[in-house]
Amino acid sequence: MKKELSPPFKITNEILNFIYEIGELVGKISAEKEFEKNLTLRRENRIKTIYSSLAIEQNTLTLEQVTNVINGKRVLAPPKDIKEVQNAYEIYERLEELDENLVKDLLLAHKIMTSELIKESGRFRSKNAGVYQGDKLIHMGTLPEYIPELINNLFLWLKNSEEHPLIKAAVFHYEFEFIHPFQDGNGRIGRLWHSLILSKWKKFFAWLPIESLVQKYQKEYYIAINNSNRDGESTEFILFMLKIIKETLIELIEIQKVTDKVTDKVTDKNKEKIKSLIEYLGQNNSINNKEAQNLLDISESAAKRFLNKLVKENILEAVGEYKARKYIKK
Repeated sequence: MKKELSPPFKITNEILNFIYEIGELVGKISAEKEFEKNLTLRRENRIKTIYSSLAIEQNTLTLEQVTNVINGKRVLAPPKDIKEVQNAYEIYERLEELDENLVKDLLLAHKIMTSELIKESGRFRSKNAGVYQGDKLIHMGTLPEYIPELINNLFLWLKNSEEHPLIKAAVFHYEFEFIHPFQDGNGRIGRLWHSLILSKWKKFFAWLPIESLVQKYQKEYYIAINNSNRDGESTEFILFMLKIIKETLIELIEIQKVTDKVTDKVTDKNKEKIKSLIEYLGQNNSINNKEAQNLLDISESAAKRFLNKLVKENILEAVGEYKARKYIKK
C-alpha cells in the first residue's frame, strides 16, 4: 500500500502553548454543556457562521437578511446570494452526518453548497483556476489532472495522522486551499471542513462561529495563507487559526459569565432571550430596539424592557433619544 505523504509543517513551542491553552478553555466549556442545552444559541451561532463565511466571499446579504432567508421570510436581494445562504444552511445542518475522512462526503458537501450556482457542482474542476486579488494572480491552483491524487493523499494523511485535531484541522484547511480543487466554493468548503474536523473532537465546535473571527481578521487570514505559500509549509497558518480559536473560546466563556450574572433572577423563558441578546453583543458593539425585536421576535415594548435590564446591569449604555436610541456595549 502506498504510504501517504505528510504535509509540511513545524510544531513550535508557541503552537504547543496554544494547544494547551485551548485545551484548558475547551474543558471549561465542555463542563458547562451550554451548546447541548441551548438550541437558540446553537441556531444563532450557526446563522452567524453562515453569514460570516459567505461575507468573506462577497455575499451582499446582511446578518438580518441571512436570518430572514433561513427563517423562510421574503428578502429582496440578488437570487444568487439568497441561494448561497440556503445551500450553506442545508450543509451546515447536515454537518454531523459527514465523515471528515471521506472524499465522497467532501464532494457531497460541495454539491450541496454550490447547488444551482456552478456547472461543476460536486465535482473537481476540469480547468485551471487561480486566486486573484483584483487583477493580480496571487496563487495558481493545482493542475486539474493532479487534483484527485492530491486530495486522496490529503484525506489519507488526515485519517492516519496522530497529530492533535487542532493541528490536523488547520493543516487540512491550508492544504485544501492550496490545492484549490473546485471551480468555486473552495473557501466555504475549507472552513466547513475545519469546523467538521474539530466537531469530531469536541461536538460544540459544530456550532462555534469561528468563521466570524476569520471574517473579522480576514486580511490576516489571507496574509497567513500567502506567507505559508511563500514558506512552503503551513506553520504560520496553523498559528493564525489557533489564535482565533482561542479568542472565540475566551469570548464564549466571557459571554457565559455575563449571562449567568444577568439571568440569575429571571424566568427560563426570558433567560433564553437575555442569552440571545448577550450572545449578539459578543459579536457586535451595539444594538437598537428594532434589531432586538428582529433578533428575539418580540414587540417594541418587550425589546425595550430587555435592553433596559442590560442597562441596569451595567452591561449596556443607552445613547440617544427615542427612535434614534442605541445601546452600546460597555
